[in-house]
Amino acid sequence: MENTALLEFTVSISTVERETGLSKDTLRIWERRYGFPQPKRDGNGDRVYNLSQVERLRLIKRLIDRGERPGKIVAKQANELAELAAQRDLSSTLDTEASHELSNYVRLIKQHDTTGLRSAFKNTLAQQGLQSFLVDTITPLSTYVGGAWMSGGIHIFEEHLYTEVAQNILRQAVAGHTLPLRPPKVLLTTLPNEQHGLALLMIEAVLVAEGVECVSLGTQLPIGEIVAAAEAHHCDIVGLSFSGAYPSSKIPREVANLRLALARKIDIWAGGEAIARLKKRLEDATMFETLQDAVTELAVWRARQERAHPT
Repeated sequence: MENTALLEFTVSISTVERETGLSKDTLRIWERRYGFPQPKRDGNGDRVYNLSQVERLRLIKRLIDRGERPGKIVAKQANELAELAAQRDLSSTLDTEASHELSNYVRLIKQHDTTGLRSAFKNTLAQQGLQSFLVDTITPLSTYVGGAWMSGGIHIFEEHLYTEVAQNILRQAVAGHTLPLRPPKVLLTTLPNEQHGLALLMIEAVLVAEGVECVSLGTQLPIGEIVAAAEAHHCDIVGLSFSGAYPSSKIPREVANLRLALARKIDIWAGGEAIARLKKRLEDATMFETLQDAVTELAVWRARQERAHPT
């Protein structure tokens, strides 16, 4: 039986777009073509959606991002979607030992063992070092946790638990890093409607480990404020993060708008799951899909600067 609160509480189509990464046009097309979602109308005649539908749409979006076609899954019920998601073996790209380690973390999350999860993270960080911890533990674990949520293995609040603990650990690691700083100076943020900050913090951590000075301003910063901050802090690069929930179709236009407002001498970097879904390269930004791509691009930037300004 569905939770009554999920059926009674409703949100606007703009909220659904922001929360799922599905555009308003897509939602309307699916409504006509597949009979789902089935919004009600508020006092102004605008579409509103109950939370049960929003959760189902999130699951559909995750499956589409993993290769499923809308025509085959949009009309499926929530239990069918969960069964389909469960069939996808998210650990297939991991070796047995790594998969076992990730399962231990998921077990702590499902047991709601905040202390145990924090302790496990600290031990692994001490053993691996910051760079390896990010690449070998946090990156695959984030995918693993997202997949567990997709298949119905964990609740949203449990995914949030993981995110908060991981962010706390990374903030402490970043604050404790004492490498000598050298260019570039990077401003890190997200555009409005991008609320997810873990990937942003992961980028900060990997750059700090390379001796980069980062100015992190959190999420959802308007373009005008990004420009003002980059100039005030004399930044060389503005780094943007786009999670899987961000509509990929909006990225080229938003980045182009930032490029127009930003001084030409300041580069734009864009990374995240939504960037990986883009079918065309961005003309106004350097794109990277993985943390290692960011390290590679950093080396390219520094080499270019050394050639331009030899000592």
